[in-house]
Parts: sequence; C-alpha cells; structure tokens
Amino acid sequence: MEIIETKIRDLLIIKPVVFEDNRGYFFESYNKEKFLQKGIDHNFVQDNESKSMKGVLRGLHFQAPPFAQGKLVRVMKGAVLDVAVDIRKNSPTYGKWASIELTESNKWMYWVPPGLAHGFVTLEDNTVFFYKCTNVYNKNSEGSVRWNDPDLKIDWGVANPILSEKDQQSPLFKDFVSPF
Repeated sequence: MEIIETKIRDLLIIKPVVFEDNRGYFFESYNKEKFLQKGIDHNFVQDNESKSMKGVLRGLHFQAPPFAQGKLVRVMKGAVLDVAVDIRKNSPTYGKWASIELTESNKWMYWVPPGLAHGFVTLEDNTVFFYKCTNVYNKNSEGSVRWNDPDLKIDWGVANPILSEKDQQSPLFKDFVSPF
C-alpha cells in the first residue's frame, strides 16, 4: 500500500497493491497499522454507498463538529472525479482544493480528513461509490459549499451536472462561515 501526500495537509491518496490473475483480483483496502504510520488515527464507525448515473455531482459536503467526519473513499464500479476543499480556517491551504480520478480500474482511495468539504462527479453510468466514515451522520451538523463557487474555481470537467436541490442551493464560499 502506497500512501501519497497531496498539496493539502492530511489529504492523502492511497494506492493499494493489487494482486490480479485469471480468477480476478485481491487487494487490502484498509490496514490500521499502515494508516497509523501516516497519522490517520481514526476509528471508522459508519459505511456509506451510493450508486449514480453519469454526470451526477454530489457535494461539496461536510459535517460540523462535534459530528465532523473523516472519509476514506473509493469507487467500486465506474469512475468519479473526487474533490476535497480545505475549510479549516487556520490552514495555510484554506479555500484550496485538490482532485483525483478514482476508478474501479485503478482502485485508488482518498483519505479526506475532518475539516475538508468533499464532493464527486460521476464519469460513468452506474458508478458505485463507497466511503468509510469516522463519525455517524447527524442531520443538524451537515453543511455544504456551492459546487461551482466562482472563488473556488473547481474544474469538475462537466458543464451541466445533475444536482440535488440541496446542492443547487449551497452557500457561496464568500458567505460561508467555517465551523473548523
């Protein structure tokens, strides 16, 4: 398992070692000891899965303290462009974003720590997205930032994504008050 740092502190790319043969494949998707070596000292308490058609954009979401969540995300089927935005007020990368393409073929994962807003857009039909969370979902703690915020300038690679009503009405970054 290779764990790679990104331009945003604590946001990590995880590349598992995949063993493939004519029967299929096997890989280790989580190893607490290896994660601890990279400073990921969290217990996972909830798993989530979504299935989406091509062009669906979900995000940018977060959970505020005391229900803040770290997320270990990956694609089980299909492909996404996965985006994380640093919303930690005292971070040198506050308001900066990073993205990665996660696919069923590359089997890469993204560790999105608490204090980052997270979203993804599906690149293929019937994409199955899976994530492990370090805290349980709490409706009163959910928050979001507008996916197409003019100050963030995220390049999603899609012109007209399919959005939920909630994601269409998320606040702009300039009006956002970070709880982190």
